[in-house]
Amino acid sequence: MSTAELHTLTGAYALHALPDTELRDFERHLADCEACTQEVRELSATAARLGLAVAETPPREMRDRVLREITTVRQEAPAHGRPERTGGSGRTGRWYAYALAACVAAAAAFGGVAVWQNQVAQDARQEADRAQRQSEELAQVISAPDAKTSSGELTGGAHGTVVVSQSRNRAVFLASGMERPPSGKVYQLWFNDAGTMRSAGLMDPKASDDAVLLDGPVDRASGMGITVEPTGGSAEPTSSPVALMDFPTA
Repeated sequence: MSTAELHTLTGAYALHALPDTELRDFERHLADCEACTQEVRELSATAARLGLAVAETPPREMRDRVLREITTVRQEAPAHGRPERTGGSGRTGRWYAYALAACVAAAAAFGGVAVWQNQVAQDARQEADRAQRQSEELAQVISAPDAKTSSGELTGGAHGTVVVSQSRNRAVFLASGMERPPSGKVYQLWFNDAGTMRSAGLMDPKASDDAVLLDGPVDRASGMGITVEPTGGSAEPTSSPVALMDFPTA
């Protein structure tokens, strides 16, 4: 296998998808190729992050609030000896009324918590499904037989790698060591279509290391750019690019 061909196996190696023969050849190549070593390190870290599940825990203050409100319902101890029948208007009647009110309040409150928890669980499942789909799409691009990579240094000493698969017509951007954008701002990715910038999605503003499946097909784009935009992104770039990268050529 030629050196040029070995350079294209970083994604498949990171995902443990190489057959034994190619695995041995690539590991010998890896010992002498710093560029491939760096790409494997980034792709392996990305694969590990993609395996993390998304989950949410109901806030403790919900349970505490319910229990606190229950304690505000007045309860009187039952009279000693044989209860006096008062038709519900005396001491015993009041105690039963208060106890019933407390039970109803508790049932209503905990019923509300159950409904809320069920909604949280459904939202978490939907988010997990979305993350799973994105993980699969990222893996398909990275491990595609025709996947090619290009790496470079970004602003502030960060490092970026772009992986392009023409057969899947998709691209993935991997970043490590990026500074967080200013408050109220986000990094937005762009396809470079012969000088015209086409939005390709947003990066996580809280992550210095991130893996993003660029939003949309590669088509005839020759590269990508990154700008700092208001939270939510912009229809077109509103600032100078903090990075420009060419897509790898065939």
